[in-house]
Amino acid sequence: MNDQPIGFIDSGVGGLTVVKEAMKQLPNENFIYLGDTARCPYGPRPKEQVVQFTWEMTHFLQEKKIKMLVIACNTATAVALDSIKEQLGIPVVGVIMPGTRAAVKATKNKRIGVIGTKGTVKSASYERAIKEKVTSSQVVSLACPKFVPIVESNQFYSSVAKKIVFETLQPLKNKHLDTLILGCTHYPLLRPVIQDVMGKDVTLIDSGAETISEVSMLLDYFNISNDGNDTKGYAEFYTTGSTQLFDQIAQDWLGKGKIYSKQIDLGGTNDAS
Repeated sequence: MNDQPIGFIDSGVGGLTVVKEAMKQLPNENFIYLGDTARCPYGPRPKEQVVQFTWEMTHFLQEKKIKMLVIACNTATAVALDSIKEQLGIPVVGVIMPGTRAAVKATKNKRIGVIGTKGTVKSASYERAIKEKVTSSQVVSLACPKFVPIVESNQFYSSVAKKIVFETLQPLKNKHLDTLILGCTHYPLLRPVIQDVMGKDVTLIDSGAETISEVSMLLDYFNISNDGNDTKGYAEFYTTGSTQLFDQIAQDWLGKGKIYSKQIDLGGTNDAS
């Protein structure tokens, strides 16, 4: 039995969609979540800056003695996963490969869409991963820069959200997609609206939720599960931004009662230029 926590990092609140699935699938495990809401979104930022921010979050969680790191951010996964994997002495999981595998398995006509931040789409990480598995696949990627701010401002149920999602996804409507990867962990909070726009015949792939299946497998593989029958996991939450807004979103989304996050300062720069 290993009761060290699993660490989750994200550019903001989006990674909570991954934590929600983790709480469901791994009820005995302990979790520490860090959302860099003060510097969100990561999508428009230069690659070097995203790598720097991801390392700053990683170092913070290392001090918490985590046993595994989940990079619950597609942009950070695309640019920083490999370097962090090489240098950390614990298992590190990203969200791109699990989402890719699920999409390849789900598609019938091999026409797969990917929506994500500018950084994720520019990296072409999903497209490369899909093509490596099924070379005949047709992949259509679309950056949706307005989606993250909607979620971070807790407006994902609003009429504004519906309007923005409808307008943004129009370029995908005539592409005959049967599968769409939600290539940002913020996007599942907009899932009902996205499904309504794309239609019931399009399968939505939540890359974050798929990631927890891989986490579960790695816990068993490395024999680091907290598998005591009498244990019930705890969760700690940290944010670099407003705790009030973070707590409100976390409580609504996780449905676990009152949440009290702690605000921290990672240092570094907030300049996106």
